[in-house]
Amino acid sequence: MIRINDILDQVNSYMPDADTSLIQKAYVYSAKVHAGQTRLSGEPYLSHPLATAFILAQLKLDVASIAAGLLHDTIEDTLATFEELQELFGTDVAEIVEGVTKISQIEFQSKIHKQAENIRKMILAMSKDIRVLLVKLADRLHNMRTLNFQREEKQVKIARETLDIYAPLASRLGIDWIKRELEDLSFQYMYPVEYEALSRDVEARLGKRKVYVEEVKEIISRKMAEYGLSCRVLGRPKHLFSIFRKMRRRNVTLDEIYDLIAFRIILNTPKECYEALGIVHSVWKPVPGRFKDYISLPKANMYQSLHTTVIGPYGERMEIQIRTEEMDKIASEGIAAHWLYKEGKVVQKEQAKQFDWLTQLMEWQKELEDPREFLESVRMDLFSNEVYVLTPDGDIKEFPSGATPIDFAYAIHTEVGHHCAGAKVNGRMVPLKYELQNGDVVEIITSKHHVPSRDWLKIAKTGRARARIRQWIKTEEREKSLVLGRELCAREFRKHRLDFNEFVKSGGGDIVAAFSFKSLEDLLIAVGYGKISPTQIVGKLVRADAKDDQDEQPEIVQEEPRKHGAGSQGVLIHGHDDIMIHLAKCCTPVPGDDVVGYITRGRGITVHRTNCPNIVNLDPERQIEVKWDITKESGYPVRLAVTTTDQKGMLAAVSNAISAAEANIMEAKVTTSPDLRASFTFTVEASDASHLRRVMAGVRKVDGVLKVERINAS
Repeated sequence: MIRINDILDQVNSYMPDADTSLIQKAYVYSAKVHAGQTRLSGEPYLSHPLATAFILAQLKLDVASIAAGLLHDTIEDTLATFEELQELFGTDVAEIVEGVTKISQIEFQSKIHKQAENIRKMILAMSKDIRVLLVKLADRLHNMRTLNFQREEKQVKIARETLDIYAPLASRLGIDWIKRELEDLSFQYMYPVEYEALSRDVEARLGKRKVYVEEVKEIISRKMAEYGLSCRVLGRPKHLFSIFRKMRRRNVTLDEIYDLIAFRIILNTPKECYEALGIVHSVWKPVPGRFKDYISLPKANMYQSLHTTVIGPYGERMEIQIRTEEMDKIASEGIAAHWLYKEGKVVQKEQAKQFDWLTQLMEWQKELEDPREFLESVRMDLFSNEVYVLTPDGDIKEFPSGATPIDFAYAIHTEVGHHCAGAKVNGRMVPLKYELQNGDVVEIITSKHHVPSRDWLKIAKTGRARARIRQWIKTEEREKSLVLGRELCAREFRKHRLDFNEFVKSGGGDIVAAFSFKSLEDLLIAVGYGKISPTQIVGKLVRADAKDDQDEQPEIVQEEPRKHGAGSQGVLIHGHDDIMIHLAKCCTPVPGDDVVGYITRGRGITVHRTNCPNIVNLDPERQIEVKWDITKESGYPVRLAVTTTDQKGMLAAVSNAISAAEANIMEAKVTTSPDLRASFTFTVEASDASHLRRVMAGVRKVDGVLKVERINAS
């Protein structure tokens, strides 16, 4: 357990003149208000704020941040108030604690609308003072270190939230050691079988390669000395999650990952870094396309380094990073390496660039009302790698990895994007789906006759471009839907001998309000989209006329969600009638999954999982909220991919595990590979998401099973 003296010693190591009385006062107060509270581990609750404060001291933060770390749970878990903290510890500390409390109260695993709102709240909290996020990261890191005391279901939920939200934020702040530890801890709890197997295999390989590592380090040191360069050479294994991610992305085995160890050469000046690069390339042949210069083009989090991959001794590929001592410090500590809060200190202009991403987030949360567009923008613009390209005038533009000329066009101006007809990259014509590379010089060709198409949404990557394309399509489709809606309604009115022109002149009367629209135009557009049928409008109109004829007082009835007959698939929809419902075959949702409905003209509503990749490119205007009918019991087909060792009896063992979990196997396919692995694809029948988790847990327990995952239809 961390002691207060450990924290004070750490602070004095980097701020010897600091007044630590505020930290000691916060410790005494925290101990008093948390007295009697314990953690799930049985330890006194005080152990958690002490550990959080120590992590902040490791980040070399200011006194106020560390005091806030000791107090970060007091408002949420004790009788302490903001006003009391403000009086005792000052406004700075109190506001940090309040900001951390607000983030702690956010539940990220939720429906799309709620999730988007929670992300907005977190952005607002940390935009007021970035120290709020630093304290929250320290808090989350210690909670992840002690996650083994939580029940399994909560472990997976917290690990997913950490991997999706907090690890990328740590990366954006440039705090690499926290990002790596959060990713590895999340990996351990989300994929326990894969984690254990990979951990064991990597450790075995590294044990055999100690001699190789020392040999490479000695060669590099000797060569640098020959050219008069003084340096430190390090060789460290990549963290487990980065290896796992690479294996999944490339669909390869561990034996096919050649750069398990990254070598780092640390020198004194940028000039020496480029000299060292030349020496390395003279000793070993560089791999084409595997060189990145982050010194001249730093990442958004101010990371700087030269990266190159070479064919090293014995023909093996190896990655080498070259940087200065200062760059290495920033690469590890990020913001904390150069931004201490001291009285009267102002953030330098070049350091403020590190927070451009936060400004961008603030803009998105103000501009984008649709929650899916907002979440998509956050994922694409915040949680992705960057590429840096040039305009013909030499200006540098930053984009997420995978960005295309369309993204570049919209970054210049919305009208340039709308009329983008083609692009030249480095003087050559390229297709609009071309993925921009670091250092590309991009020129956009426009034509007034060219306009956006829905296909652009499949290749645009930035939130700005996708939002502008959707806005244009929405405007165009709104006009088309209005015309179509008018035609459909006029036809239905004629069928029932009603005067549609009179209906239009009256502005729709009470019928518009009955469908919760603001205007007749909106109602007709909804008909054109297929959200409402003309039959529904005529039906309400006829019933309203009948009631008027009988001079009866209309009865106000609360409209309940309606179940939809044979085609309902156990799904409820509020306020719609006579609509056929289908479960999407691409993502095969089951009760318990977060789902969204998509209205298809003439085919009713298709229900997708909210994380289905196919829903991303579909028009948000046609998406509708749906929920499961928990009273309906049924079986739902789900596809599972199971990877095992290739040995006799595996198919029978896995099948028995599925049957033991009371799931029916509808289909099974088996393939084997030369690396002594077997791949099974099962279609099983599950009653809900909880049942599916039991099935997968049962399969994971089978000896020889390496991986179990739910997959979409190919």
